[in-house]
Amino acid sequence: MTDPELRAQSFDIAWKYLDRSGLLTGQRDDSARFILNRIDRLMLRGERRRLLLSNAAIDAYRLRPMLVSMAT
Repeated sequence: MTDPELRAQSFDIAWKYLDRSGLLTGQRDDSARFILNRIDRLMLRGERRRLLLSNAAIDAYRLRPMLVSMAT
């Protein structure tokens, strides 16, 4: 499996899980960037296990600080 295929499959697993569980919040573009960033960082360190990549992205997304914008 090539790196782009691994990246895409890991993202797809994480995205579908978060979407189906109702955990995706905010702008979808921002959420996608966050998930891909986590997967990319792990891949740069040499990780190639698809489920580890997707699960790490899910965990990071669930634990990320929530930014609340306050309108004034």
